[in-house]
Formats: sequence, structure tokens, C-alpha cells
Amino acid sequence: MTNSSRHIIICGAGLGGLTAALALLRRGFRVTVLEQASALGEVGAGIQLSANATGVLYRLGLGDALQAVASIPTGKQIRLWNTGEAWKLFDLGAESQERYGYPYFTIYRADLHRVLADAVMAASPDAIRLNARCVAVEQTDHGVKVSLADGGWVSGDVVIGADGVHSRIRAALFNDDKPRFSGCLAWRGVIPAKDLPEHLREPVGNNWIGPGAHVIHYPLRRGELVNFVGIVERDDWQVESWNEAGNTDECLRDFEGWHEDVQTMIKSIVTPFKWALMVREPMDSWTVGNITLLGDACHPTLPFLAQGAAMAIEDGYLVARALDTHDNSAVALQRYEAARKERTSRIVRGSAENARRFHNPALATREGATAYIDEQFSEPLVRSRYEWLFEYNVEAVPL
Repeated sequence: MTNSSRHIIICGAGLGGLTAALALLRRGFRVTVLEQASALGEVGAGIQLSANATGVLYRLGLGDALQAVASIPTGKQIRLWNTGEAWKLFDLGAESQERYGYPYFTIYRADLHRVLADAVMAASPDAIRLNARCVAVEQTDHGVKVSLADGGWVSGDVVIGADGVHSRIRAALFNDDKPRFSGCLAWRGVIPAKDLPEHLREPVGNNWIGPGAHVIHYPLRRGELVNFVGIVERDDWQVESWNEAGNTDECLRDFEGWHEDVQTMIKSIVTPFKWALMVREPMDSWTVGNITLLGDACHPTLPFLAQGAAMAIEDGYLVARALDTHDNSAVALQRYEAARKERTSRIVRGSAENARRFHNPALATREGATAYIDEQFSEPLVRSRYEWLFEYNVEAVPL
């Protein structure tokens, strides 16, 4: 079969689904992306894209479009929750380009989504179908068939479930989603940079760590916005949704006693949103015949290594490479899964380890924190935690 005669159906037009669509279209496949929403869009949140992810997007021809909307931080630093003291974690900016071949971006999720969607539609104007909610999938004698909520269906050669943490495709294949509450609640908000003092607008990724909580903030959209995420250990909120609004007073209570910079950011968020962080064990397998999964549908992770979006982007590129490499679609999907399983499982487990590292009780006092940070965030240890993530090359992965 030629690529142009193979029809790939992707359920979900998120970051991973659109990356897969674009990578497949670039290789000449026929692609249909089924998206349940009535309009394309993403939640208002920031994400970090290290060189392993930006390398994929540059290979797909999106470098210039991304540079026009992203921020490029000069580095990352640790700050202590109550004193504000800072320790350099690692350099970024020019060093990321020189060391790994691609930049490190902090980017508004909606901006990245728009760049990907525009590229997909430029390559194939009819590739994305809105108001198309996937509810079931089945193998047929001739390929695969996706049933839609409106009673319609779409048939093709391959189905890729890119429909997120509550994936209907995963449920149809395995029906084994067993989330466990992590004990942490996350707050998020995006702040206009003009509303913050100058030192909170610097092009640096900041990770405040303290006993039982941590805060991350970094610039977005060429420095026009600042992304805020605050994560706190609480057991009274277990709703796993990005769209549940909280209120400023509640968020401030969760970070009572923290440095005034943290308080200033929280007070500058118009509507802080909150969601419960759930833990899922890595799946043993996520492929059945000509159906597979990618991104949060098969390896959702806690956000403590900043690799959730990157994993979905890597998945999208590699599933396209595998299908391009192997004429037998079922073999291609098995090779894709095999290439991804060890790395994604390691990221899921490493993210959980970082949660404990960021919230350690030793951080309660300045003396304890200084000793702990010197021990846990030394340059050799930091490199061992991050180097293998950043240097990953999707073109070099054996398939």
C-alpha cells in the first residue's frame, strides 16, 4: 500500500493528535482528525517545551511560527518558599540550542495549539472534523471503524486514540482506568505581565519549593504573560478537571506564609482554576491490532518534570514514522509502542519522585533547606535527572 491509500483516523485534536496528524500528512497519508468540540481551542495555561519537543516541531517546519509566539527563558532556578533565596538549577537560552540543537520554549498552550492546527489545515483543509465525538472503536475485516455520538461512523486503516486522560478509545480497548489521588491539588492562572513588578517578569523559569507545596512560574507569549502553577498537598478536592474555578482567597490560604512574590502573583490572577492531580500506573500495553493510543490517553503523568506535552508530541511524530517505515499497520503500531514504553514509563515514575523532592519537610527551615538543596540539586544530580530527557532524538529512535 502507498501512504496516500492508507487512511489514518485520529480521535482528538489536542497537541499530540495534531502533531501526529501533521507528521502523517507530511509523509503523504490521508488523515481525518475527529474532535468533539464545536471549535478548536485549548485551555488557558502555559507549558514548557524542552529541546526534545521543540526538535519535533522544528522538524515539522514550525520553528518560525513558534518563535513568533513563544518565550525563551535564559534558565531555571530554585527559590525557597519563605525567604525567596534563589539557586540556579540550569541554564537554558543559548545553551539549550548549543547543547541539544534546539531551543527551550515556554509557551501559551493555546498559541501552540493554534500553530499546529493552522499547519494541519494548510496541509489538508478538510482533515479536522469538529462536533465529532468518538464513543466506540472496533476492528473490521477491512480495517477499523469509529462510532460517533451522533450515530455516524468513520472507517479507515488505523485509529490513534489521542483523546486525553479520560480516553474513550482506551476505555473501549481496555476498560481499566484506575486513577489514584496523589494527595495534591494544583492551582493555575495566567497573569498579564504588566500587572506584575519587573523582577517577576524576568525571562527565567522559577520553581519555588517548600514543605508540602511548590510554585512554578515563567513567561509566555514573548513575555507578555506569566504562567502560574501552585501545587499543594490537600485531600479535600479530588475533581480531575482543568475547568473548575476556585477563588483567590482559597488559593492564598493554601500558600499562607509564603514569600510576598508568591502572594503578589496569586492576587494578580483574575480567576484561579484548580484541579486534583491523579496518579496512574504506566500501562503494560496500549495497542490492539490497528488501534493505538498516544499522549495522556496511554501515559498521563504528574506535571513535575514538565514533560506531559513533550511526550504527546514525541508520540505523534514517532507513530507517523513507524507507519511510514512499515507497510503492515499492526506491526508499525507495535514498533511504535515498543519504542515509547520504557521512556514514557520512566517519565511517569520520575515525575512522581519529583513531587516528593519539591515538598520535602527539610525545606521548612532555612538551614535545613540549604543543606537539602545543596544535596538534591547539585549539578551532577540535576544533569542526571534532565539530560536524558532533553537529548532525546525522535529521528534516531529504532523502529
